[in-house]
Amino acid sequence: MPNTAIVTGAASGIGLEAARDLLAKGWTVYGLDVSDAALAPATRALASANFHPRPCDLCDAAAVASVMRGIQIDAPRVNALICSAGVLKLGRLVDMPVDEFDMVLNVNVRGLWLTCREALPMLFAATAAGEIGRVILMSSISAIRPKIESGAYSASKAAVSQLTQILAVECAEQGVLVNALAPGTVDTPMIHNQSASAQQSGWKPSGNSPLGRVAQPIDIVRVMRFLLSEDAAYVTGTIIPVDGGTRAAFVPPR
Repeated sequence: MPNTAIVTGAASGIGLEAARDLLAKGWTVYGLDVSDAALAPATRALASANFHPRPCDLCDAAAVASVMRGIQIDAPRVNALICSAGVLKLGRLVDMPVDEFDMVLNVNVRGLWLTCREALPMLFAATAAGEIGRVILMSSISAIRPKIESGAYSASKAAVSQLTQILAVECAEQGVLVNALAPGTVDTPMIHNQSASAQQSGWKPSGNSPLGRVAQPIDIVRVMRFLLSEDAAYVTGTIIPVDGGTRAAFVPPR
């Protein structure tokens, strides 16, 4: 049987690229995003019978449980969970509206936790059957090197990094490996959509890394490939920066 993955945030950006890469390798992919309308372009672009779109509001505990129950009926064993869904809201913490702060924490932390909680029984079933079970969460270099105007986002990603480490130890006995990636600036719709807000604040994307460019989604997915491979069989509880050296040392403006 082909391996099976659940990918959140599958409608665009890193999640879409992850789904595309897994499908190319023969995986079955259940792609979650907020609505049918959001998923429709991705479904057309992927054009695969092995891609199963599932609309789901990750902030809604009942909705997450319902979607996961449906997946479990189709696929009792899941080999990978990739949590790529996320939102970015900018603003000084002293000025940020409560609803925007809540949205960032609800999607990036609570929704991620709900997804993991509901999906883990399917991952445990996979490892009990001698198959791989991997969880890849999306942190950020903002958790390592926070910036002004993105306090809520940075806090949410710091929480993801902590959840990664604790969840890895909690799942170790069942053989499920849990790791996180911490990208720098990635050329995704989420970053593009913040251009108007950024013009009115002090926030800027990290921009080109010391390697001379920003990341493309495939740069992040290539590291996912390692974490999903047998070469990563002894890697768990890690947060891996994928940022072209952005956080390694400060480069002053010239």
